Order: sequence, then structure tokens, then C-alpha cells
Amino acid sequence: MTNIESISYVSKFNSLMAPIGRIFIAGIFFMAGLNKISSYENTVGFMNSAGVPGDLLPIVIALEIFGGMAVIVGWKTRIFAFLLAGFCLLSAILFHADFSNQIQMGMFMKNIAIVGGFLVLVANGGGSYSLDKRR
Repeated sequence: MTNIESISYVSKFNSLMAPIGRIFIAGIFFMAGLNKISSYENTVGFMNSAGVPGDLLPIVIALEIFGGMAVIVGWKTRIFAFLLAGFCLLSAILFHADFSNQIQMGMFMKNIAIVGGFLVLVANGGGSYSLDKRR
């Protein structure tokens, strides 16, 4: 294999990483939004118990489903990645900031890691195989 051939394989491999990464990072939000629809009343109760108005749930569901799908297909990636990063940060602070509870601390750190991934998308866009790239 020549250098040119190996560079071509690396380039093809790298171009597949952007859509796979978008699916992995945004898929959780798409699925969470769908789950919130099926457990709407329980989610409202959970939000209210944390001091967050349950009336905000339709906005949360819309952001998770439509924002998640937008990032997955790479449409308006930077905008939706920014919105989802902000949502993750707020969720971490509002729902997972009990550092005396190891599980909640782990959830907080998971959210912060996802914020970091979304900020990479904000900086770099949707990458290969995105609707943004087709423009």
C-alpha cells in the first residue's frame, strides 16, 4: 500500500466519524424526547419536584426531538449543538448538582462531557455527510 492509498483510507475513515459521532451524541436526546412524551405526567412531576416549572416540558420535548434529529442529520448543526449544550448545562446544574450523591455527581459529569462534545460541533460544524456540508 502506498502513502497515497493509506491517506485515502484514513480520509474515508475520518469522514465517517462525524456522522457516527453526531448519531451517538444526539441520539440520546431524540430518544429522551420521545420517552418524555410517553411519560409526560411523571416528567412534569419530576420537574416540579426539582423546582422547574412543568409547563416548560413541551419546549424541552421539542428541543430534544427536533434538536437531536437536526444534529443527527447535520442540519443547522452549530445552532442546535449550541442549544443542546446549553440544555445539558442547565440540566446538570438543576437536576444533578448534588455532589454528596455519587450517582448524581456521575450524571453531572456525563452532562458536562456531552456539553464538551456539543461545543466541538459548534466549533467545527456537522462535518462529512451532513446537510450543512451539502450547501
